[in-house]
Amino acid sequence: MADRGDVLSDVLADLAAEGAWLDAVLDGLDDGWQAPTPAPGWTIAHQVAHLAWTDRQALCAATDPQSFAGLIPLLLNGELTVDGIAADGAALPPRDLLAGWRAGRDELAAALRALPAGVKMPWFGPPMSAASMATARLMETWAHGHDITDTVGVPYPDTSGLRHIAYLAVRTRDFSFTVHGETPPPDPFEVRLTAPDGTVWSWGPAGAAQRVEGTARDLCLLATQRLHRSDTGLVATGPDADRWLDIAQAFAGPPGGGREPMAANGPA
Repeated sequence: MADRGDVLSDVLADLAAEGAWLDAVLDGLDDGWQAPTPAPGWTIAHQVAHLAWTDRQALCAATDPQSFAGLIPLLLNGELTVDGIAADGAALPPRDLLAGWRAGRDELAAALRALPAGVKMPWFGPPMSAASMATARLMETWAHGHDITDTVGVPYPDTSGLRHIAYLAVRTRDFSFTVHGETPPPDPFEVRLTAPDGTVWSWGPAGAAQRVEGTARDLCLLATQRLHRSDTGLVATGPDADRWLDIAQAFAGPPGGGREPMAANGPA
């Protein structure tokens, strides 16, 4: 089994690669920063502002947990809102916004490497280890990156980094049920996903009565709510596994609205 250092290094390497790839897409934009994305009311600038802000909050959680704790009441009582914070950041000149996101990514990676083993930092959901935080940032960078590339029409490459996001989706199965006010199933599922290179990634007991099969890309898009279930090739066996695919959510917070089926956006 890989030790903490190996896991953290692997996730941080994939997070850096994800950020660098998306950064290059953004660096090539001219006047496209105000283009509306699939998230209602959010432009590309809003998406980048949100990534930059959440990276900064993760950095604060890693280096100054007491200051981070002071942020939670402001969000709970509505003094700060995710939409408002994104709008404030989106008002910056695009070059400044991009430079700020770059700097924040580098600072966060250094802080996570320096976090002592076994230490967990506070977050908007349960406390997180350095590796878990890096995985969460990878997931969110990838998800919001899809909002951006869907807008500008750039194909998003599938990489081995999807394994971390798929694992997060599997780990958050019970959370997905709980956040919808439902009791998590008592038994684990078998999840078998085809990786970008054609190999199979699997979690859970082989031959379990409840299972999910398909591509890693489809599960990651579904659990980040960037693709409607009807537009995936995922197959569920068993009623609990089937329900999970309706509500899968790998990110913290209340249930998201998700995407509409592609057929709903096409010709009648």
